[in-house]
Amino acid sequence: MTAMTHDDIEARLKKVIDPHTELDLVAGKNIQDISVDGDVVKINLVLGYPAKSFEPEMVKLVQAEIPDAIVSVSSNTVAHEVQEGVKPLKGVKNIIAVASGKGGVGKSTLSVNLALALSAEGAKVGILDADIYGPSQPRMLGISGKPQSKDGKTLEPMNSYHIQAMSIGFLVDEESPMIWRGPMVTQALEQLLKDTQWDDLDYLVVDMPPGTGDIQLTLAQKVPVSGSVIVTTPQDIALLDARKAYKMFEKVEIPVLGVVENMSTHICSNCGHEEHIFGEGGGQTMATDYGTEFLGDVPLDRQIREGADGGRPSVVSDPDGAVSLKYKAIARKTAARLAMRKKDYSAKFPNIVIQQN
Repeated sequence: MTAMTHDDIEARLKKVIDPHTELDLVAGKNIQDISVDGDVVKINLVLGYPAKSFEPEMVKLVQAEIPDAIVSVSSNTVAHEVQEGVKPLKGVKNIIAVASGKGGVGKSTLSVNLALALSAEGAKVGILDADIYGPSQPRMLGISGKPQSKDGKTLEPMNSYHIQAMSIGFLVDEESPMIWRGPMVTQALEQLLKDTQWDDLDYLVVDMPPGTGDIQLTLAQKVPVSGSVIVTTPQDIALLDARKAYKMFEKVEIPVLGVVENMSTHICSNCGHEEHIFGEGGGQTMATDYGTEFLGDVPLDRQIREGADGGRPSVVSDPDGAVSLKYKAIARKTAARLAMRKKDYSAKFPNIVIQQN
């Protein structure tokens, strides 16, 4: 058997498509190193997004084209550009805003499971509960108590299931209503975001408040967001508001990484019958209409609700279950879409200081 050349191997790797980016491994610049020693071929791949559970599958995809290759797969998450005029946040490479045009579509549940799934896939992750009026992440993450301050000026994030978290819910009683006007809410969120000592995060997931009003627009303009995810349910009334959320991000030049359809189907716990009780295909249609990615769908499942209410979301309560696998697939695709965006090089340029003699 004739030994393969470097060019032969590259030609075969062009046939291997990464399902998350939909690019071949050469076009996606995933090849870190190729070595050939006689009949022994070694290939090192680096993905731009966390994909711990997918790495064995990627090895199989490569070995389908090059059967005897020794393949290693790793991930490297880098910072990406944010909207113009907003400085990146210290200690955070990328901020992903999760939004919906209205409440009641399961955005907070999706946010916490997205954060936990990114962590399970190998990233260092935090979550910011930006819903000042109705914070839910403390309960969903099973966190009690108040954050500590080492210097009397900043807050240390709370920790649960290996993710860092911050919420106004840590600072006020769970049953106390936040009777605040818009400017106070905006200021509180900015403080929670910028006065928290985030520790070297690959991703900070921001659970945005529902709606597309003045508060949401202000937050979108002041928070350095690398990309956003729109959450909707299949029915037309939810899609109307989800489209408004898309337009909001478009106005402030924040890229929409894709759409997630929540409560996509209902599976009867008694007989197993699956039914599209809220309609069918709405999220996919919206993604197609706006030329963005359909990141996946999540069913209406009692275990999802019970896990969130009990402080053990699906990704940690049943990590290998069907629902958790869906969340992990959505997380990989979200991060992969972000990995295809422009990188942020601001940290590589020195600050220029002009001094007068």
